Amino acid sequence: MSTFTGFLRSRTDDELVALLRGRPDLASPSPTTIASLGVRATSRGSLERALASVDAGVLQVLEAVVALGPGCDLHAAIADSPASAALVDQALARATELVLLFRDEEGLHPAPGLVELLGPYPAGLAPAGPTDPPAGVVDVLPEAPAGVAPVLEALTWGPPVGLAPSHATATAAAVDWMVRRRLLVMGDGRHVILPRTVALALRGGRTHRAAAVAPTPVVPVRRAATVLAEGVDAGERVVRLVTQLGRLWEEFPASVLRSGGLGVRELRRVAAELDVEERLAALVVELAAAAGLVGDDGEEQPTFVPTVAMDEWSVRPVAERWSALAATWLATPRTPWLVGGRDEAGVVRPALSPDLQRAWAPRLRRSVLGVLAELEPGAAPSPDAALEVLAWRTPRSVPPIAAVAAILAEAADVGVLGAGALSEPGRALLSSADEAAAAFDAALPPSLDEILLQGDLTGIVPGRPSDELEALLARTARVESRGGAVTVRFTADSVRTAFDDGATAEGLLAELGRFARGPVPQPLEYLVRDAARRHGRLRAGAASSYLRSDDPALLAGLVDNPRLSGLGLFALAPTVLAAHAPTRELIDALRAQGLAPAAETPDGHVLHIAREVRRVGRRGRSAARRREGGEAPASASDAQLAALVARLRAPEPVAPELPAAPATAADEQPEGTDEPGDALLLLREAAADKTEVWVELVGPTGRPERRLLRPLRIDGGRLRAADVQRESELTVAVHRIASVRRVRPAAADDATTDEETA
Repeated sequence: MSTFTGFLRSRTDDELVALLRGRPDLASPSPTTIASLGVRATSRGSLERALASVDAGVLQVLEAVVALGPGCDLHAAIADSPASAALVDQALARATELVLLFRDEEGLHPAPGLVELLGPYPAGLAPAGPTDPPAGVVDVLPEAPAGVAPVLEALTWGPPVGLAPSHATATAAAVDWMVRRRLLVMGDGRHVILPRTVALALRGGRTHRAAAVAPTPVVPVRRAATVLAEGVDAGERVVRLVTQLGRLWEEFPASVLRSGGLGVRELRRVAAELDVEERLAALVVELAAAAGLVGDDGEEQPTFVPTVAMDEWSVRPVAERWSALAATWLATPRTPWLVGGRDEAGVVRPALSPDLQRAWAPRLRRSVLGVLAELEPGAAPSPDAALEVLAWRTPRSVPPIAAVAAILAEAADVGVLGAGALSEPGRALLSSADEAAAAFDAALPPSLDEILLQGDLTGIVPGRPSDELEALLARTARVESRGGAVTVRFTADSVRTAFDDGATAEGLLAELGRFARGPVPQPLEYLVRDAARRHGRLRAGAASSYLRSDDPALLAGLVDNPRLSGLGLFALAPTVLAAHAPTRELIDALRAQGLAPAAETPDGHVLHIAREVRRVGRRGRSAARRREGGEAPASASDAQLAALVARLRAPEPVAPELPAAPATAADEQPEGTDEPGDALLLLREAAADKTEVWVELVGPTGRPERRLLRPLRIDGGRLRAADVQRESELTVAVHRIASVRRVRPAAADDATTDEETA
């Protein structure tokens, strides 16, 4: 029988590239040798990831090989028609490509460590045992009492373990009848087990009822024009909402919770200002933060504010802004749909909380969108229909229905879906953000630079307003409705916003007239001019300190003193001066000029300012950075993988020889290694093959000890093995293993005898 490592070495370069492509965790970080690749490929974590990614057909093939052994006939065990036989062949090819199975002269073998992950009852069959009855015991079933058939029906297709009734019932009598005829065997306690040979005889030699076939759910199909229009409309909307969020937080920043999230009240304020539901407001906030458009300002009392990236993003074309947001949504490990829910402690999860990070979120989004991408264009599956396909694609990692429904809802809000179906820009997003931007731009209706101003202080933009017109309306009007057209209303409060930004009545009327189709209506002109007259009747300024004195001449001299020009002194009244400098700086400067000022409280009492004492803070490490999301590294290209395979093909270094141990018959040219990684692979292969190996252990005192072991399990950095010579079990840390040598099966008994006589 050849080893797993030998099988890996026999693979062609193209086959190894396909392996690294199908199991990307094997290439990061890069392995150094074929042996180290084998160690990683048989590790528990890598095998679990591989099993979580294969479909139900591949899983059936793996279960059949594990259940029936190397010489199994997969067609007879799984297929029930020529079409299903072809599916079995495809699944076998995929399992071999991922090296979950390997073939030698004996037949098919599972990769070392795979048997443990498939559980104790692969394909619903009990483990083979030396006391299993022959298949012919089922010949007595025509004589069976009435209660036998239901019991066998429950156990035949697994699980093969049941609980025998404790009372004198018909079922108890039937179980007793089957136990006496070896159709069932007693397990621990009151459990009974259906032997593998009996189960296979009842199944007709099959491991599965039928070959797993990809489901084809019946879903509604939307018109292409409807899908595209609704998707682009939703995409344009999310771009506008993120822009509005930036304008809101640049004027009214939102406080950061001590836990690092956004408070419930702040989220409600965002939802009210954007005029959306809290669910959508949470998505907009999370999306803007994930794209780096808003963030924590890091102040002593931190707030969420727009970043410099927001300014750069805002001036890009609409299609590019949308593709940036959509690509961020597809790749972010954040889970906005969990906002408002409760964690394990019953605490409400706030938006932007670190607790919303899930490494599996990007994979699930791509999986859900992949289901829609493989359906016919315009297909709009329900969450249940999408979950049905996902359950076949990854039966060992079926997502919850709530997560699938939430991802479909978010995809619709972001504009990746339209009318529940994958839009053309959304389909392009799965390949490239640039292609998605081009598809979105091609479908985007042309922008308009004109507005119909009406005498009732309303305006109508008969289409999509341009960025410049949108910015003008945001400063001067309140949106009443959006759809095929945008309807706005001008009020005194909305117009005042433009004056707050520095506009004048003449300038604002000229700007409105530039976009208006026809002259500006008289009522709107009166509204603008009246608001301009009212604006600025109250004035406010900044001053850090003041001076007052009963001697106006003294104060006048201070204003004109050139040595005090840096204080920013100006007169508020003959006996009162204001200053831009803070109080301490003002007093120190006046004392330097020979004056004797005193500080006072707001109610006029003299205040003695303590002398400032400065100290240098203790220097130390900066605060730890927050953990970033678990985004997977960018996938390597085929050329990079081919270069990695070429490095793996390089000759492996030869380990130095250790001092010779006492020679035995089993030691004649044994296959083994002193390399830790290679030793781990040999142990896994021995555990899978149930063979013995010579293991050199380093004891607590540092002295090596040579033991003949049969590995049982390698997990968590520990080896559990049976000591053949001492007839006992031991568990040892892997780092205490200095070397491993394989024992030839034919020579194992002789070796044991030699050790015992030594």
